Amino acid sequence: MSAPDFTGLKAMFINCTLKKSPEISNTEGLVDASAAIMRKHGVEVEVLRAIDHPIATGVYPDMREHGWEVDAWPEIYPRLLASDILVLAGPIWLGDNSSVMKQVIERLYALSGMLNDKGQYLYYGRVGGCLITGNEDGIKHCAQNVLYSMQHVGYTIPPNADAGWIGEAGPGPSYLDPGSGGPENDFTNRNTTFMTWNLMHLAQMLKSAGGVPNHGNSREEWNAGARFDFENPEYRS
Repeated sequence: MSAPDFTGLKAMFINCTLKKSPEISNTEGLVDASAAIMRKHGVEVEVLRAIDHPIATGVYPDMREHGWEVDAWPEIYPRLLASDILVLAGPIWLGDNSSVMKQVIERLYALSGMLNDKGQYLYYGRVGGCLITGNEDGIKHCAQNVLYSMQHVGYTIPPNADAGWIGEAGPGPSYLDPGSGGPENDFTNRNTTFMTWNLMHLAQMLKSAGGVPNHGNSREEWNAGARFDFENPEYRS
């Protein structure tokens, strides 16, 4: 059986490492593993290291309108909106997501009030996943925070949409360090592979279906008075 062809899909990986290029990012090592599978099957992939860009802090689409002199987000988010797949990737610090990851999620949230051409929230019809690296506990904690945030703003999350690698507790080798065992770890490789394929499968399904049907979830129609069979319960004595 021939492998599916996902030509026409676009994916964006945002690496939320704290390390500026060209410093080696262990997170990017795991990103590269997932991106390679996508590229092999026709997906157009962009990898962006967020810290290399002057992304302002805030929850508005363009923070230059709110006191910041520079903000790279208005140049980044059109590429994000052109992508069918978004993977947020980052390291664990003090048991939690990096400050850069939190900043990127806040900027995703900045667009959450906008609507698509079907009257739905802007991110409907796109799929999301996450990759986490580190040498301390916290993969599931970090992943649940990222995936909850993505679905909350409108991304569709497929099964097994997260993968990660951690070394032994305490100081030790990182994912790409010689002898870490990270790139050879079967559990990580399996989860990364399953996540990647599930993202591609679901993105193609949504694209072929024209996105998520808008009956019952159109903010535009709700604002116009539609209630999609919702009825307030009446409490009478």
